[in-house]
Amino acid sequence: MPANLPYISSDQLCVGLYVQLDLSWWEHSFAFSNFKIKDEGQLKQLRALGLKRLRYDPSRSDCAPLALEASPVQPPPPPPPPDPQEQARQTRVKQLSVLRKRLSEVDRAFVQASQRVKTLNQSLRNQPEESVKQAGALVNELVTTMLGEDGVALHSINGKAAEDAYLHSLNVTVLSMMLGRQLGLDAEASHMLGMGALLHDIGKLEVPSKVLLKPPPLTRAEQQLLEMHTLYGKRMGEKLMLDDDVLRIIHEHHEHCDGSGYPQQLREASIGRLSRIVCIANHFDNLCNPLEPRLALSPHEALARMFLPQYRVRFDDVALKAFIRCMGVYPPGSLVQLEDERYALVLGMHPTLPLKPTLIVYDPKVPKEEALIVDLEAEPKLAIAGSVRPSQLPPEALEYLNPRQQLTYFVDPRRR
Repeated sequence: MPANLPYISSDQLCVGLYVQLDLSWWEHSFAFSNFKIKDEGQLKQLRALGLKRLRYDPSRSDCAPLALEASPVQPPPPPPPPDPQEQARQTRVKQLSVLRKRLSEVDRAFVQASQRVKTLNQSLRNQPEESVKQAGALVNELVTTMLGEDGVALHSINGKAAEDAYLHSLNVTVLSMMLGRQLGLDAEASHMLGMGALLHDIGKLEVPSKVLLKPPPLTRAEQQLLEMHTLYGKRMGEKLMLDDDVLRIIHEHHEHCDGSGYPQQLREASIGRLSRIVCIANHFDNLCNPLEPRLALSPHEALARMFLPQYRVRFDDVALKAFIRCMGVYPPGSLVQLEDERYALVLGMHPTLPLKPTLIVYDPKVPKEEALIVDLEAEPKLAIAGSVRPSQLPPEALEYLNPRQQLTYFVDPRRR
């Protein structure tokens, strides 16, 4: 028999095939090693040999081998059931990514706005008309953002501390306009409020820097000179033909409702409505960002101070209560301790959710640059236990959270 006969599988055997067994005579029970299969009995004997394959001679066979059945495709094994902990981790990673992106966008918007304020402050003396035009454009943008359908969240900028004095005017503008929105001001009134807040200290251009930059206490003469900035500012505003409401803010932003302010010791009824708003925002920012950093109060402490009986009489009562609602129980920039005893820094909050701010949480197991950012609105099981002072934190937690010595605020358009 030829040696190059084709092989077939034992499953292809059938009566009529001429087969060749590559076995010794004692390894099988047939008379010959090559023969034609005659019946089912021989088929059973052949299959009982357990051969996976054997040769056959097509020329001496009565038929072709049986066709092989296609082996069924095995379905892939089902995926393992999802790990709840891994699913939760992936959800947190996605949420953290969204939060970081949003906060980064607010930081960039703040940097752009602060640069514009710096430019207009630097050009106020030499190009006052152009500066007022720039101020109007910035305020218009803030009005559009503030009065958007979903409102805004207030955000504490957590970047490099800025020492430029012009940031005070941006802070007062943002805080005043937040308060104005809380009080229901329309677009026109909000624009006047924003312009007055942004330009409230233009009169300080006429006050010597040695007086402006001198920490308290000032001499009587120095204090009187400093207080003249409200009058100087009003005169400058008149030359620039600013609106009357804006001029009033510039002139009255240090007037107190109990008559203890300056320059005219006006009482509540005589002080313009918008001036009373800027007075609150200006006083708050001065408490948080004084000339002498060691005297700075946390935002939580500043609000508590302003609400004490001896101080709250200075401010419009309705506006002050609205300001506290607007800033939240734990304003951005505050250090807090959670109910699970972890420390955190408040980054942002929305006026309608005063107990659900956005936090950066201290966790020694997580690198500082990857610090966990938590939106309490999305974490119902987490809550703040109370506010804490920097001195109450362990040094490593304080360094990790890095609360700003100089607080700056900007607005985060609310997106649900």
